[in-house]
Amino acid sequence: MEKRDFMTLAGLTGLALGTLSAPTRAQPAAGSEPVLLTVTGAVGKPNRGALDHALDQMMAKQGIEFKQATTFTASSLARLPAITIRPRLEYDSKPHDLSGPLLTTVLEAAGVTLQPTRPIELRAVDGYNVTLTVAEIRDRQMIVATHLDGKPMGLGGLGPQWAVYDPEHIPSLKGKPLNEGFAKCPWGLYHIGVKAA
Repeated sequence: MEKRDFMTLAGLTGLALGTLSAPTRAQPAAGSEPVLLTVTGAVGKPNRGALDHALDQMMAKQGIEFKQATTFTASSLARLPAITIRPRLEYDSKPHDLSGPLLTTVLEAAGVTLQPTRPIELRAVDGYNVTLTVAEIRDRQMIVATHLDGKPMGLGGLGPQWAVYDPEHIPSLKGKPLNEGFAKCPWGLYHIGVKAA
């Protein structure tokens, strides 16, 4: 047997044995959509298990821990009733249509009890996070925007989700500089942490 043939056979044998002995991990079904938003904490309708430190790298590196969660894909978010707001954005000072479900609708779909004092943490892909109570989220009519001017928002821009409201419709933010009005609106939203009330 030549050295190359031996190495190929050894490699294939190792691969086969490694596959048989490797621990299995829960994986999405072949052809399923990727998860875009994960809701953790006090969720009543979980559809996935605990954080996987090996495969949930971004959440693990950002210190997120959970035993169960509710996840959303683009399709599952699109199935929720959507509204459209038209705020003037801080980035170009122009009005834009932002549409998506109310954040409270997303929380209800995850089985969250909407107690007014319950803190909700909103986390973006860059680690930026803010905490608002359910009452603040409701008062601001915050949405999980998935579309900007009728087009899906992509990663690398403001999406694929943006937790946002129209600051000009909130009395305490009216007249403030736009960047201050949007300070509690993380774009690139990928995680919602539901805390105890």
